[in-house]
Amino acid sequence: MNWTEFSTGKLHQYFDMALDKIIYFAPRLVLAIVILWIGFKLIKRLRKIIDTALAKLGTTDTLRPFVSSIINVLLKIVLFMLVANIIGANITGLVAVMATASFAVGLALQGSLGNFASGVLILTFRPYKKGDWISINDKFGKVKEIGIFNTKLETPGHNLLIVPNSKITDSVVTNFSNKGVLRLELSVNIPYSESYPKVEQLIKEVLAKLPIVLPSPDPEVGILEFDSHSIEISVRPYVNPNAHWQGRYDVLAAIKKAFHTHGIQMAYSEGVEYGAIGE
Repeated sequence: MNWTEFSTGKLHQYFDMALDKIIYFAPRLVLAIVILWIGFKLIKRLRKIIDTALAKLGTTDTLRPFVSSIINVLLKIVLFMLVANIIGANITGLVAVMATASFAVGLALQGSLGNFASGVLILTFRPYKKGDWISINDKFGKVKEIGIFNTKLETPGHNLLIVPNSKITDSVVTNFSNKGVLRLELSVNIPYSESYPKVEQLIKEVLAKLPIVLPSPDPEVGILEFDSHSIEISVRPYVNPNAHWQGRYDVLAAIKKAFHTHGIQMAYSEGVEYGAIGE
């Protein structure tokens, strides 16, 4: 056999092998393409159904697209694995690699996954919503954004607090907007020489006249502590959660003005007394 005959024989052999492969894989490939096309259509349709169902269940605008996207990705992974199996690819090794990679990523992102899980819980059960005034670990602010990994709060001082969601689910959350009222914690000091009943009545009259103070629940006024040189009076009016700082300003200014008008002295706990001087 010369070189030409050997080459021709090899070419015929390779051609026959290629033809066998085509005959074997062509129907599988066509079937895989058809299943892939139908699968994408079904996934798209299913995603719309899921979106509608989640909307009817009252899920938030933040959670709904996220859940839909996760389901979309998972369904496409299953579809691609099905197509690969139809073609004849060995997916056992691929599954093992994916499982190992998922485990490694899970360990590396353990904290982030905790925040993610907490974010899903918050968006599902909605202990608060955007615009609510809440307190978390003595941090008080208005909810500006609820994300999958963190919640953003704007404090009355216009500072932005970014709180990890895992910290929120592990803490006690006070939602002031849930009841629509916020109690201000204020205090004034008067010397022992002043009549407490007179001062108490005057403060209550001041609070009753202030538009920013809510009529219900009733404001609370009482002796908080007997200091060495003065009496500390607790003043706790209720205001709208959005009126936190303005409420403090208005109440304290009105009390100061009333004390000046009625000649009531004020004092600090150190014992320094201030007469009712001009405004």
